[in-house]
Amino acid sequence: MVRLGVTGKKLFVLAPAVACAVVLCGVAPAGAQSRSAVAPVSSAPEGSFGALGPLTDLVIARLEIGDLVAAAKFGTGKPIDDPVREQQIRDQVRAQAIVLGIDPDATVRFFDDQIDASTVVQRGLFAFWTAHPGQAPTSRPDLGQLRQQLDQLTTELLGQLVATVKIRQHTPACLAQSVIARVSGEITHHLDTLHRRALGDALRSVCD
Repeated sequence: MVRLGVTGKKLFVLAPAVACAVVLCGVAPAGAQSRSAVAPVSSAPEGSFGALGPLTDLVIARLEIGDLVAAAKFGTGKPIDDPVREQQIRDQVRAQAIVLGIDPDATVRFFDDQIDASTVVQRGLFAFWTAHPGQAPTSRPDLGQLRQQLDQLTTELLGQLVATVKIRQHTPACLAQSVIARVSGEITHHLDTLHRRALGDALRSVCD
């Protein structure tokens, strides 16, 4: 992930929601075994906590590919927005949601949030690189290969939407799990200010 100044420093203090997840609420990091003692934050596994942790990790992976998409486009004159591809994604996930038996409108809203979050990352990086040309990327990733990776992530995200359909309701329990996953994801993935903002945008309709 591209780091912007000092905002990408590691965080070693648990936010209240994550403290609840680890100490009070009995929610372990996704895939981790139960422990009798709380491990230091600095040795936490690389992964978001709770029932929505795996979904959040995939969202973060998509944001990180957004860094590479920005590097592929910067200085080429290619626009950040790509309405044709964005509509293709919407049509694809709507059709797949129907097949998978999940709400197609809610699925499209979720992926609209992913598109918006990626745009936030790309615009932020464009602005930073324009202001600091010495830190602009010196190589250009292949945009076609990045889109293949994004398509694979779309499939994996749809799988997680199916796996979490029972919790992803507009309830206090879902909202709490969303906070736990987001804050722990910010910490374990060492997100900077730009990517924390984008993650918040990407998860805003997860409990709709």
